[in-house]
Amino acid sequence: MRPSVVIVGAGPRGTGVIERLAANAPELYAGTGLDLHLVDPYPPGAGRVWRTDQSPLLWMNSHAEDVTMFTDDTVTMDGPVRPGPTLHEWAGVAGHTFTDRRLQGAYLRWVHERAVAALPPGVTVHHHARRAIRVGGSREGRQRVWLADRPQPLLADLVILTLGHLDAEPDAEQRELSAYAATHGLVHLPPEFTADSDLDVLAPGEPVVVRGFGLAFVDLMVLLTEGRGGRHDGDTYVPSGREPVLYVGSRRGVPYHAKIGYDLDGERPPLPRFLGPAQIDGLLARPDGVDFRRDVWPLVAKELGFAHYHRLFHAHPERTRMDWTVFEEKYAAGDAGDAGERAALAAAAVPDPADRLDLARLDRPLTGVRHGSHAGFQEALRDHVERDLTRRHDPAHSPDLAVFHALLSVYGQLVRLGDIGSWWHGFFSYLASGPPGPRLRQLQALSRAGVVRFVGADMAVAAEDGVFRASSPTVPGWSVEARALVEARLPDPTLERARDSLLRALHTDGAAATPDGLLAVDPADGRVLDRAGRPHPRRFALGPPTDGRGAGAFTRPRTGGPAFRQNDATARAVLRFLAALDGRAVA
Repeated sequence: MRPSVVIVGAGPRGTGVIERLAANAPELYAGTGLDLHLVDPYPPGAGRVWRTDQSPLLWMNSHAEDVTMFTDDTVTMDGPVRPGPTLHEWAGVAGHTFTDRRLQGAYLRWVHERAVAALPPGVTVHHHARRAIRVGGSREGRQRVWLADRPQPLLADLVILTLGHLDAEPDAEQRELSAYAATHGLVHLPPEFTADSDLDVLAPGEPVVVRGFGLAFVDLMVLLTEGRGGRHDGDTYVPSGREPVLYVGSRRGVPYHAKIGYDLDGERPPLPRFLGPAQIDGLLARPDGVDFRRDVWPLVAKELGFAHYHRLFHAHPERTRMDWTVFEEKYAAGDAGDAGERAALAAAAVPDPADRLDLARLDRPLTGVRHGSHAGFQEALRDHVERDLTRRHDPAHSPDLAVFHALLSVYGQLVRLGDIGSWWHGFFSYLASGPPGPRLRQLQALSRAGVVRFVGADMAVAAEDGVFRASSPTVPGWSVEARALVEARLPDPTLERARDSLLRALHTDGAAATPDGLLAVDPADGRVLDRAGRPHPRRFALGPPTDGRGAGAFTRPRTGGPAFRQNDATARAVLRFLAALDGRAVA
């Protein structure tokens, strides 16, 4: 019987695994044949999120030059480097273009076809445009993968789950809100992919409370304005008359920071410095486990600060009043947990407070801010967004870009720690993965036109008196009533609430979950762990539903590509298993 591998999820993460299987096979597998089954109801390569049949109004939030599916010599892995084009090189567009997601889907499809073509002779690829609903089989024997509407399972020596972002059943709060909406004839859209939401239920001219100010909100904003026939004429929005009025708020009360619009020239901060492999090794060795706020965040903050001040001292020395070597020595000697000591050192060395890194203020800019009127807050938040846009496109503030590079470095390191909670992912996204600058320009125009109205920080939503009522301490005493509430965010990827029956069944059958409900995997190669901590010899998992979720399926060139490192480790483990099974490992 020919060896068989089933990959559940044929989007960009599954494609990345196929690329690594092809790259590593000449070294590790000399078998005469292999059946590779790809199970995904969506198109291979693009998958659900990047499919080419979605609205052309939806953009990527990365420059085309910052997107690659290919390895380079910055990736720490045992397999060979197989270079390839970035999105902008492949598509022939300018590097700083924010392309639409359909073009990215076409790129991913091409990468998928190239990866499949690179597989050794004798490997046959089968695509099953169905959902996998259950995996069975003993640890010692072949696995059985049941597909929807197919009576017989696929037989597999190994199963690799690369499922990507998934839908989830609503939690208790969302269930209560939906029931309240049904009782009172209201509209409640729970967390879901905005591109898949039924937005026709949001009536023109009617107020809509939107909870969430990140990338899901940007998609919602675009689809409900330009998607309904409105248009932008320079800095002015020309409405179609079919738009609802969006009242948006969140914990921070402000949109994510705009993507930085320039490149980092000159000397770059040498990273990692205070949070690298040695520090991660030390954290993993702690017998009492790791608490993110207590043990990890101080190292993260020190690393980000180092990048900021290294860039400030080297690129803008006229804005400092201490020799770099003196500053660096004092900074390095300080206790990572003593933020006050670092702040005092910065105050002594950097005259202008605007040139100092204040992570708490960056994270929650509206903390303690109060406005006497809702109209006054609208103007103030537009000023905040305008300052952010100006700063993010001005190389005079290049320490911001150095911090961005440090965030990428830290993200790659923290993947090894597994599930570190959701706060860090939100902080990273807010600072490093915000919308394109043009989208915030559009937000400004929509605010001036009265189509988008800002609620404030720590927004509270009450379901009472037959409506949804939103308020914020940012504008004391003010509130808005609406008959529609939209949760503008992705569902939380927990095993117990995953709408994906395969994941729920895995958990029921003994797969371990982290405290945040993620699928626990071996950080070495992605093997699924059981509740005793034992890796399953025949099951692997990568991506958002796992505690190795920190790494995106594609990445910026020359930034270490944590996902590529994971893909390589998994592919090599798979090939070694198959070689041992076949008895013809490459010498």
